[in-house]
Amino acid sequence: MISLKKALTYSQDELELLKKELNEKARAQRQIGAFVEQFLHRDLSQSGAGVPIAIKDNISVKDWELTCASKILQGYIAPYDASAVANLRAVGFAPFGRANMDEFAMGSSTATSFYGKTLNPTNPTRVPGGSSGGSAAAVAAGLALASLGSDTGGSVRQPAAFCGCVGFKPSYGRVSRYGLTSYSSSLDQIGVLTQTVEDAAILYDAIAGHDAKDSTSARLDFSPTAPLLNAQKKLRIAVIENHLQNCDESVKKALLRSVEALRAHGHEIVLRNLQDYEFDIAAYYIIATAEASANLSRYDGVRYGRRAEGQNLKELYIKTRSEGFGAEVKRRILLGTFVLSSGYYEAYYIRAQKARAFIKAKYEEILRDCDLIFMPVTPTTAFAFESQKSPMQSYLEDAFTVSVNLAGLGAISVPVGVDAQGLNVSAQLVCRAYEEQTLLDGALSLEKIIKNGV
Repeated sequence: MISLKKALTYSQDELELLKKELNEKARAQRQIGAFVEQFLHRDLSQSGAGVPIAIKDNISVKDWELTCASKILQGYIAPYDASAVANLRAVGFAPFGRANMDEFAMGSSTATSFYGKTLNPTNPTRVPGGSSGGSAAAVAAGLALASLGSDTGGSVRQPAAFCGCVGFKPSYGRVSRYGLTSYSSSLDQIGVLTQTVEDAAILYDAIAGHDAKDSTSARLDFSPTAPLLNAQKKLRIAVIENHLQNCDESVKKALLRSVEALRAHGHEIVLRNLQDYEFDIAAYYIIATAEASANLSRYDGVRYGRRAEGQNLKELYIKTRSEGFGAEVKRRILLGTFVLSSGYYEAYYIRAQKARAFIKAKYEEILRDCDLIFMPVTPTTAFAFESQKSPMQSYLEDAFTVSVNLAGLGAISVPVGVDAQGLNVSAQLVCRAYEEQTLLDGALSLEKIIKNGV
């Protein structure tokens, strides 16, 4: 698969040939389910001039359906481009196909989609991760050069780790959320899934920057990172020892080999600990579900998408939401409504916000004297569909990713090897807020070390 850097030099005729090739691959490998089935019946190459980039089905592309892989939004057509998509078009990229996802970005397996599950290209019996599983599978299978995804608690990094590609979540506010369908507004961030770290930097540069349309957009100067990438920079890296100890043995071994390789190449390694991950999970799911219950209240059968018939307005609301939302979405709406209800708001939601401040402070404490943090992306490799986990077990898949979103920091998932079954293992690097250049430099160094043989 060609790099984004090379694709940006292609003539329009070469780009049309590339789109045709990708379109044919997507049709031939339809069983992977990387793109939403409905969209595969159209010609994916009819995306306008530019280098083709897959777009997760919760990011607005003008005149495309925008369904968040949910029954309730079937038939809804986006009236405008998301700011990230508009930025892509402005610098020579073009949207190319809607990538499958967990319904409303709620899940860790891309098995809750209205369109059906996505398969992991490495091993079709395994999940591709979620919620950006379609994006990760498309990139890993060579069906897309790169993809935009969204990351609320690991939804870019975890599927990238399971599928063996690079998944980059910038700091909160660095990329505009305008045109991203809200799940949890204080946690959501558009990210990128690519073949390499350099491609991640190129795509990030295309979409990052302040946006007046987004009140949460960071009012900071932005300098492109790709031209300044430096894999030779020596960094002080904090390895989160207690998180490594909570991984499966195969994951731990691959990560420890990577740590030693970083040390051997001149990076300073120090050992640190963070709070127990159950603490992170509890705070995250209280905050995320509370915000989801508010954000998803707009889907009532009146303003957006599909409508069920009812004898009166109340019945219309109830039938539309009962028939339109899947089980996981209903579960999270109910959880969120509960923690915001009278008598429980202070006991749960307020305490979760205090825990969030504590988590952020612990990261800041470590990053005061370290350039980056090194830790797992997931405690296990991709699990099998037939061993589909309970809701609580599924939530624990996010053990090492949700705290980064709670703290608003940037993070990237970089492949570092495979286990005995050939399943992908990745490492996660975390930076101070808005110091993505350092993060990408460290990630590029790790990528090159691994590719040259650990």
